[in-house]
Amino acid sequence: MDINSVLDFISSQLMAKKLKTLSTLETTILREAWKGKDGKSYDEIGNSEGFAGESVKTAAYKLWRRLSNLYEEKVNRDNVQAVVERYYNKVAIASPSTPILPAPNFIDSNNTIAIPENIVNENINFIGRENAIAHLKTKINQGAKIILIQAAAGIGKTTLATEFLKNQNFDKILYLTMAKERETISPVETIVEEWLKKDFEEEPGRDFMVSLGRLKRLLQTQKIGILIDNLEPALDSEFRFIEPHRRYIELLRMLTDPMVQSVTLITSRERLCEGDITVETYRLPELDYCAWKQYFEYYQINNHDSILTEMHKVYGGNAKAMRILCGAVQEDDQGNIQAYWNYNKAEILAKPDLKNLVNSQFKRLQELDINTFKLLCRLGCYRYQDVPTVPYNGLLCLLWDVPEGEQRRVIESLKNRSLVEFKQGEFFLHPMIREEAIARLRKSEDWETANIKVAKFWTESVETVENVQDALTAFEAYYQYLNINDYHQAAEVIIKTRTNSKWRMPHELGINFWHLGLFNKIIFDTEYIIDNIKIETYKGHLYNIIIYPYIQIGEINKSVILCKKLEEIAKELLQSKPERTIIKQCYDFQSISFFMRGICQIELGELQEALGYFEKSLSIDVKYGNEWYAFGDRFFLAFLKSCLGLKEEALEIADIIYNQISENNWDLWIGGYSYLFLGLTYKNLKQIEKSFEMYFSAIVFAQESKYIQVKAKSLTGLGELYRMQGEFATALTHHQESIEILENIGAKCDLAEAYYQQALTYQEMGDRENSKPNFDKAIKLFEEIEAPRQVERVIKSII
Repeated sequence: MDINSVLDFISSQLMAKKLKTLSTLETTILREAWKGKDGKSYDEIGNSEGFAGESVKTAAYKLWRRLSNLYEEKVNRDNVQAVVERYYNKVAIASPSTPILPAPNFIDSNNTIAIPENIVNENINFIGRENAIAHLKTKINQGAKIILIQAAAGIGKTTLATEFLKNQNFDKILYLTMAKERETISPVETIVEEWLKKDFEEEPGRDFMVSLGRLKRLLQTQKIGILIDNLEPALDSEFRFIEPHRRYIELLRMLTDPMVQSVTLITSRERLCEGDITVETYRLPELDYCAWKQYFEYYQINNHDSILTEMHKVYGGNAKAMRILCGAVQEDDQGNIQAYWNYNKAEILAKPDLKNLVNSQFKRLQELDINTFKLLCRLGCYRYQDVPTVPYNGLLCLLWDVPEGEQRRVIESLKNRSLVEFKQGEFFLHPMIREEAIARLRKSEDWETANIKVAKFWTESVETVENVQDALTAFEAYYQYLNINDYHQAAEVIIKTRTNSKWRMPHELGINFWHLGLFNKIIFDTEYIIDNIKIETYKGHLYNIIIYPYIQIGEINKSVILCKKLEEIAKELLQSKPERTIIKQCYDFQSISFFMRGICQIELGELQEALGYFEKSLSIDVKYGNEWYAFGDRFFLAFLKSCLGLKEEALEIADIIYNQISENNWDLWIGGYSYLFLGLTYKNLKQIEKSFEMYFSAIVFAQESKYIQVKAKSLTGLGELYRMQGEFATALTHHQESIEILENIGAKCDLAEAYYQQALTYQEMGDRENSKPNFDKAIKLFEEIEAPRQVERVIKSII
């Protein structure tokens, strides 16, 4: 007997006895055993198929035991050929005219399909993966921290990883789906920021390694599952991370740390070959015939075993192919699998892989339902990354050329064909389907219109920005305009203003991003387009948006450069004698440039220079009635004058702000910092009671708004006040809590000041052993941000 006949015979006999049919690995074991001494050993099979040798031995043991039960005599590798041939001859002699394919169809007397109870009770979209689950569990029990699930498109990598993580009792599951287009892959700094903010409600650090350290500490105390889906777009031809995204290595290195309690599953069509990262690779096999059979029976399709066996073989047991075929048979041929296969068999057999299956389904859909075909292609322009699913209205906006009464039918048609994933009212495309959809869309006349419609949909879907997800959803429009190289519309997404339910003042989306702590993301995406912006007012808005985030991450010199560029734009625009609205905008740019430059000078310890910038800013704001900006100018001026010995002027300004502060609900940043800098000002003016009041108010504000940096700076200020009153133990408690917070978020300037204040407290206590290391830490941090005057200030304080 040839081996293919043997495999067909064994499969039919196993099905007749309702025993588990052959898996891919078991088929390979049988093929090699049939060769006798020329066949591969179990270890060799493992190496060629991507399994551990022990796993192959275990599979072989179970296979021989199952065949022994079938043939009622002991079967092993050495005698399997003799046993099978003997049994085949016995069956053939007994019934020479009967085909040896007795697999049941579960048909009752009324010719309707009776669904086996055990199938109904299963998750029908997740069958046939018992061995895969066992393999993953074994790897994890052996200490694996990261497992890469490798397979071709549509085999079921994402489904396996998602279902496995959902059923392992993790405290939380983090998701990262790589963008299909390399240019839209999110930087790892952004991903870590979003995880911290969105999933843990924690503030990220200004520096990536600080954020990574914060995430690591969280993973050490919580049981977390992580899915990194569709990795291959981030890999080069050598299966290493592409150059713009090499820092993903740092994330994976952290996730392999033995102290973290996380388990990370990565799905990819390709291996990951980064030598210094320990990643276990599991090659996911296709679904076996039994799984396909159960799936088709569940959907009550007339099951001609010979046809289904052929389809399973042609499409390599591909899980996605199984679902698409089943949907097509139901929709197009009313469940008649033979009619469907007779129509499609010749074309699909040309190249029996998933991509050809997808291509054939697109072609067939185009012939049968042109409107549904267009919708499927247009859905390819969604990213399915930061916002992984699309609501119903997101499909409606793509049906601009379909009559309103026909739109629901088109969407239902797409759902029924299994060409779009659907869950809880949200839609998304399988990565392979999206790849084909977007390729076809790019070549069509709909490419630009589809992206514009989707951009408009995302923009209109978010009226107020209350949280990280709101901001990310609104920002999706940016990527749609990027797709069609419309950089100015992309800029408009960043600078479009939105309100917040808690604050009176509307803000540009980019500013909402840094309110929410997403500093690296807004810097990266703004810098990506800014050189392509030709409208100077747009460019000015973009500079304004990223100046402060650069201060936050400690790149003060970069912020100074951007302030100068913003001022140059204002001057150039004014020289061109623009219309009145542009003149107002130019003076706003000048005011913002001076205001932010003043903050930079404060961080550098250059207080006299800072005073000059805030006076310039206030002059412009008063002249043009910018009440909000002027309020901010004044509390900074009060602080600076109190530092420079202008105490009467400082007190006069401070008291005005003090009487207005309770009415201030304009802005999160202004609200928090007004309390902080009044606290500093009253401390300098020896009005300790008011200083305490302002710091305590700042802490309340910070807790209500989750503005953790304001809380930390307030604790530093309170520590200084308690030291002035000789309450050293209380002072140290506040210093230490402030330092802990600031270390976690990586705020270098604030952390340097916190160490400095703690050093002064120890010094006043006469504890040189503890004061010196704190002075040293403060000096080191001020040196890193290139603030020589701050370094000089610390050194002069050391006794």
